[in-house]
Amino acid sequence: MISIRKFQTADKEEVRKISCATALLETHHGVFFDDDEILADALTLYFTDYEPESCFVAVEDEEVVGYLIGTFDFAEMNKIFSKKILPGILWKTLYKGTFLKKKHFIFAFNVLKSFLKGEFTSPDFTKQYPAILHINIKKNSRGQNAGKELIENYLALLKSKNISGVHCGTMSERAKTFFTQCGFKVLFEGKRSYLRYCLNKDIPYYICGKLL
Repeated sequence: MISIRKFQTADKEEVRKISCATALLETHHGVFFDDDEILADALTLYFTDYEPESCFVAVEDEEVVGYLIGTFDFAEMNKIFSKKILPGILWKTLYKGTFLKKKHFIFAFNVLKSFLKGEFTSPDFTKQYPAILHINIKKNSRGQNAGKELIENYLALLKSKNISGVHCGTMSERAKTFFTQCGFKVLFEGKRSYLRYCLNKDIPYYICGKLL
């Protein structure tokens, strides 16, 4: 049986591991970026260190098998990330020579091309949907309603804080279907081409939202 509880500091390393393992759909992230420390910092550090009260974990046999990390205020999160987290990530990449590695340089180059094409531009939904969430479940623990229960716990927390709405981004068709089944609607559809060089295809990008 999988149970849901609030995130605890002791869960941090497992959350970081899961974030890396699930970073790129069903393809291992090492194809394009194999520095787990930097990747996990970018994906989870704000949530686990600056807003842990907004995070939940799914537990099976005392093992963390999934998580939902979120923030009540996306705009405030971006400020903190830019001022306190991003400089540390950039310093680590310089200190470790991360982008001197060929695969990392190619990845960064393709992300830049994607950015210049405007693929990272989307409407601002933060007025109606100020909260955000990221959710991931280990592959072997999916199909047991853990994702739905994580969502329900988080939505209950948001309602208790009088948050008007929540949104999230995904590059997965399966995740888009999951969110719509949880009462979210698709607010935006786009694509990301920066992984075409290793996946031989563009990836769809969706922003889904739910008013509370």
